[in-house]
Amino acid sequence: MAFDLTEDQRLIADTARDFAREKLRPNAARWEDEGRLDADTLREMAALGFAGIYVKEDVGGSGLSRLDAVLIFEALSHGCVATAAFVSIHNMCSWMIDTFASDEQRARFLPALTRMDKIASYCLTEPNAGSDAASLRTTAKADGNSAYVLNGSKAFISGGGFSDLYVVMARTGEAGAKGVSTFVVEKGTKGLSFGKNEEKMGWRAQPTSTVIFEDCRVPAENRIGPEGDGFKYAMRGLDGGRLNIAACSLGGASDALARALTYARERKQFGRALAEFQATQFKLADMATDLEAARAILYEAARRLDARDGEATKFCAMAKRFVTDAGFRVANEALQIHGGYGYLRDYEVERIVRDLRVHQILEGTNEIMRVIIAREMMRV
Repeated sequence: MAFDLTEDQRLIADTARDFAREKLRPNAARWEDEGRLDADTLREMAALGFAGIYVKEDVGGSGLSRLDAVLIFEALSHGCVATAAFVSIHNMCSWMIDTFASDEQRARFLPALTRMDKIASYCLTEPNAGSDAASLRTTAKADGNSAYVLNGSKAFISGGGFSDLYVVMARTGEAGAKGVSTFVVEKGTKGLSFGKNEEKMGWRAQPTSTVIFEDCRVPAENRIGPEGDGFKYAMRGLDGGRLNIAACSLGGASDALARALTYARERKQFGRALAEFQATQFKLADMATDLEAARAILYEAARRLDARDGEATKFCAMAKRFVTDAGFRVANEALQIHGGYGYLRDYEVERIVRDLRVHQILEGTNEIMRVIIAREMMRV
């Protein structure tokens, strides 16, 4: 099931894998040390069609499928998990604009986004609204018919202060999900500011900060869709976002397994290569099996989302939960096989472990994934 790919899909994956090997992997450690994303590299990815993967072609998108996107992010994460994950967030923002915005808004925002001349961040989570996203408190109050005034803050925003556009969920009406609307806030808007860059365990190559709105006046033409539909947009975006993060886990863990296998063949203890010990072989066998199972459920979820299957949301949650748990477990075992060397930065496996840990938290924690799965199972 997981390997029934077309020739075009294999070519797409090969292109992303080659880019990861040549451009991302040699620079990943340096980007982490510098705590920055490389804008030129991001634009090179855009030139390959990786900045608007499932955006329509009339505005510069690639018009590809969710399965294609999974293949791309899995391959890119062999080079740098943090960079690949950031590009996946940018793609989610572009997709939301492409899917729910007017033709005028699409023409205004998307060509620059698909070239990555402008970069987008997704702003849903708040200091007191994480898993319970519908309780968000950032407000957007209409000021006549021409503008909204935003007040509040968003937490843990990837690209905060770095990105050019912020796709923001803000409250325009009643409490709960039906009172939320979506806005595009452009960097440089008066009243928009950013907190300090967070010191994180992983994803250190991408800046993360609080995004702050203080009487931030946003033109009414920057509201995406009708008032009150924003939470629905956010949740629909998360199905695909969960697949992309799972794909990044799969790619990063696959890279960790490859590193562990190479190390086990080369490292000798008690006069034998580690790979000759049955204990090591069993570890490697379990790691490979877990990743193949993860790949199968991930590709199946992507196919269901492409087909608009009625169970797509359940399968996306299943894939996100299973793949990110398996990916972290495999990366951690890869570090264990390296022994003390795995704990050293020179061997880079410890960075993969740190980068993958957050995947069990973001795009909905894996505990929330279980809630979604169970809820979907109970539907009559």
